[in-house]
Amino acid sequence: MQDEKNRNTLGKKGTFVVHVQYLENSTWQGEIVWAEKNESLKFRSALELLKIMDSALATTEQGEEKGEKL
Repeated sequence: MQDEKNRNTLGKKGTFVVHVQYLENSTWQGEIVWAEKNESLKFRSALELLKIMDSALATTEQGEEKGEKL
């Protein structure tokens, strides 16, 4: 059931372009671009990259719940 729900939302939440520029201290550093909003941010670790993506998707979901268009 959950797999079917995931397939239906594939590609609908957000598209990110990740450019890894360096690998230092056993983690990635680089830049992420949120394609739908054409916003970019630099990240200093893989954890920070995931937090940026999670925050962006949470913002998108909150806007959809309120009926706002992005």
